[in-house]
Parts: sequence; C-alpha cells; structure tokens
Amino acid sequence: MTSFHTDEYVHFLNRVTPETAEELTYHGTRCAAKRIASGAADIAINWAGGLHHAKKREASGFCYINDIVLGILELLRTYPRVLYIDIDCHHGDGVEEAFYTTDRVMTCSFHKFGEYFPGTGTQEDRGRGKGKGYAINVPLKDGITDESYRSVFEPIITKILEVFRPSAVVLQCGADSLAGDKLGCFNLTMHGHAHCVQFLRKQNIPLILLGGGGYTVKNVARTWAYETACALGIEDTIDPLLPWNEYFEWFGPRYRLEVVGNNMDDLNVKDGSLDKVRTTALEQLAQLNPAPSVGLQDVPRESVGQHLGLGRDDNEARDDLDSELAQHMKYVYDLQESDSPSDTSDDDSWDSDESLASRRHKSRARRYQKSSTASRTRMSLLTGQYFDVPVNEEGFSHFEHGALPSKTAKRRFFQSSAKWNEHIEDAIIEKHAPYNIPIGELMERGGRPPGGDIGEEDWES
Repeated sequence: MTSFHTDEYVHFLNRVTPETAEELTYHGTRCAAKRIASGAADIAINWAGGLHHAKKREASGFCYINDIVLGILELLRTYPRVLYIDIDCHHGDGVEEAFYTTDRVMTCSFHKFGEYFPGTGTQEDRGRGKGKGYAINVPLKDGITDESYRSVFEPIITKILEVFRPSAVVLQCGADSLAGDKLGCFNLTMHGHAHCVQFLRKQNIPLILLGGGGYTVKNVARTWAYETACALGIEDTIDPLLPWNEYFEWFGPRYRLEVVGNNMDDLNVKDGSLDKVRTTALEQLAQLNPAPSVGLQDVPRESVGQHLGLGRDDNEARDDLDSELAQHMKYVYDLQESDSPSDTSDDDSWDSDESLASRRHKSRARRYQKSSTASRTRMSLLTGQYFDVPVNEEGFSHFEHGALPSKTAKRRFFQSSAKWNEHIEDAIIEKHAPYNIPIGELMERGGRPPGGDIGEEDWES
C-alpha cells in the first residue's frame, strides 16, 4: 500500500480496521497483475477490486484503497506502457490523478459529467508535464444507450491502441452504468456493457478485468457473470435461463441472465453533444507523438524480504520449545514493553511523533540506569527464571574476587590459590594448605598430608 498511499493514511487504516488490514481487496488486483506480468495468464479478473476513487492520502466515494493504482504499478515493473480504461458511471479520478504526470500510463474514462460525483473529468483535463495528453476523458450525459456508447467507445479505444500501443490493459467494469442502477443514470444493457470486454479481448493484449460501482445487486451479479464468460470466450454457449440456487428469487420476475434497457431519453443524441465529444477526443489523440520509448532493466520479481522469507509465517504449529525460545528472544532483545509503572509515562501515546525506535531506546536507557546502580539481572540455567542479584553486597561471595562489575573491567572467571611452579612443572597449593606439595601428589594421597597415614576412622570422624 505504501507504494502509492502515504504512511499516515496507511496508519489510519490500520487503526480503523486492524484485524482486516491485510485482507483488503488490493491484494487481489496486485496478484492479478503479477500473474499477467509473469505470463501465467493472459486475462486476470478481480471483481472485488476497481476502487478508482481512493486518493493518495484519503478515502473517497466508497473507496479506501486504490487497488487499481497498486496493480498498475506492479505491471510497470515489467511492461513499458499500460492503458487504463474506466466504464464506470463515475469518473475514475483517483487513477487519473495518480498518473497525471507520466506518459507510461494512459487513462481513458467514459463517465457521466455535470452535477455528478466526483465532479471531475472534463475534456480539458489532459495531463500535465510529461503526461500531457495521456489523460483522455469522455464526458457523457444521461440516458446513453448501447448504440451510442459503442459509437464513442470503439473509435476512441482503437485510436488509443494505434497511438499509445500499450503492453497491457486494465479495464474497470463498474456496473453502475447499467440501466436501472440505483445511483447511475445511463441506459446500457448487459450486452452493451459486456461489449467493451469483448472488444478488448479481440485485441490480444494482456487484460485485467476489475469490478467497481454497481448498486442494483442482482444486475451487477448478472453482468459480471456474463463478462466472465466473455473473458473465457464462452458467452454464446451459456444458458440465459438462470439455474436454481438459494438466491433464485432475487432475480425475478424473469429469472434470466439479462439486464434490459428502459425508456430513458438519450440526451447525448438529442443535443448533438456526442459527436462533439468523440471528435474532440480523436483530435487530442491525433496530436500525440507515437508510443513513447521506455528504458527498462531487469527487475526482481519479488522483494528482498520476500526472497529471504522475512515476515512470512505459514501458521505452522509450534511446539513448546519453539514457543519458549520465541518468548526468551523477545525478552532478550527488549521487544516487550516494560510492565513496571515507573518505566512508562502516562503521557506516552501512539499518536506522538516519536518513532518506535526512539521510545524503545529511552525505555532501555531508563531500565539500565535504574538496574545498573543497584542490581544485576541473572537467569537461572535450571529454571529459566530471572532474578535481581544485588551488586557487591554481603553474602554474595562471587564478587569477592576479581574486579567489580563494570563496562571496562575484565571478568575473572576462575579464582584459586593454586599457582604454577616452574621448577617442578606442576600446580602448588599455597594459601589454603599447610603443606607445600604438588596438587597431583596430594590427589593421589587422597588428600592426606605427607609424613603420616590417617586411618579411615579418622576421616569419618
């Protein structure tokens, strides 16, 4: 998500829906783009995608993650040019805005314009800078029919394919442009809407089909089911009579795979605006130079983190030892927040501007300052429990020899009164023994002093 959306907006989404942040619909569109780019598929579909209104740092028009932009960015890792076509009743403003200054992505939107959300998409909006001329808008009026829609869609898209020569096409199939939609105002039938899919499939260019708007649910289901058949090339073989299912009553009263038109007036033909819109769009395309060249280099198909397996957890069952080691490592590397009230402040908040790393650093510093002056934490090798051991206090003989614990002093692990005698080449006990003999001879004598034998009864007394 951060390849397009800002960190602040992603953080906001995580706070609103933390349990579903990794299951948003953008994963499906990115997966579709990866399969297209790898050559695993010629046509990929994600009817749950098509959220074309979402902006870089805010949600808009029922769209919170712009999966289309993320999918196109994935395609651009492999393909030099990508064409985005939007047949939703609303203008695809989020996608156009994202690629408004580049010539590697051309956006073409067929939408209702005039006192209608989002209020953008005039033919004067053509891009900026390097992307000047690579944003094509086709503003339409209420009541457009299949025939009128086809009269603008086919010539404009044909000209785009001729001039831009895209390597891949992304088609947003918003179903609110169908007749009878609760929020839409067009008069397209199911076959008129699906004609766009059929037309692009015949061009033999890698194609991604996405969903989008659509607020008459039964018509949305009909249309996307039929367009799936169009993508497979079997639209002429499927039965128009719907099979029985648990939702069968929703599709009454005809129970057929169809969305019929109504008696709306086509205002695009009445005032003659359709011809003007088509002519203007074709003139804009004629002014473009031939397909822009793009310097490409080999790009890794996966990130370094994915390649190394970082962050991947296949939900494999962990045994008790794995769980204990994980808990121990979290403690050692200070990944857990301190439970002590003195280590935390009531003023701490996740909304602060402090980074997580700085907070951890300060927390560790406070704990070190507190513990280094009074005690040391030691772990029992037998039980694994941790104990605060006072430093250099009476009764702790392990600090009686050697240097006191400090950052610079060296630790002396072995303290003994035995010393090495160079003449006899052996260790001699001097401090704790009243005799001066090699330690090896003393061990052979069973600890008996020289010059006399001691009976067993004397040792046992």
